[in-house]
Formats: sequence, structure tokens, C-alpha cells
Amino acid sequence: MKRTLYMVGIILAFTALAAFARDAGEQDRIEFLIYSVENLKGALFIRNGAPHDGKEAADHLRMKLQKAGSRVKTADDFIRLCASASSMTGRPYMIRLPDGTVMRSEEFLRERLKRYRPAVR
Repeated sequence: MKRTLYMVGIILAFTALAAFARDAGEQDRIEFLIYSVENLKGALFIRNGAPHDGKEAADHLRMKLQKAGSRVKTADDFIRLCASASSMTGRPYMIRLPDGTVMRSEEFLRERLKRYRPAVR
């Protein structure tokens, strides 16, 4: 149990360090993209041929973002390095929208990013 808590603490520390390496505006844009995936109702996210709901897809993207660490400095880096293709197989991530349209996740996320409007702080 102590070892598990220790490992969780280390993972959280590295996540915090990676987030600090990013500009706050870029971090907001990345979070917006993940939120867009997580809350797209009725869509299926296809990773290596297997369908996943929005929550599963968002969890996977968060894990990849964490593993990418300081290599991801911008929302473009996030799309390119974490959200476009499987790092294991190289196969592109796909999204089947509620209307049946299938598109690459990179295309979907780049379109979403164009719509991003930062909240006034």
C-alpha cells in the first residue's frame, strides 16, 4: 500500500512539472480539446480498431499527455504527439460521430481548436 501511494505521488509530481512547463493558455487549450472528446455524446473513438466512449478516450489522452511530459508545450504538440495516432502501431485514431461520419481525430481536434475561445480571467 505504501509503495502504491508513493508511486501515485511520483506520477502526480511529474504531471504537475509537465503542466508547469506549458504556458497557461496552451494548457487551457489542451484541456478544452480533451473536454471536447470526453463530452461528445453519441460518438465512438476508435483506437487500434477498438471503439471507446468519450470518457475512455479522454482518459487515454490524459495518460498520453502525462507520458509525453515536457515534450508537449502547445495544443498543436498535443494533437500531433498524443491525440492523432497510436504510438504503438502508428494507426491513426478515428472518431465516428453520432451522424455516422468517420474522421481522423487529428482533423476533429484541429477543427475544435479553431472554435476555442478562452474564458476571461
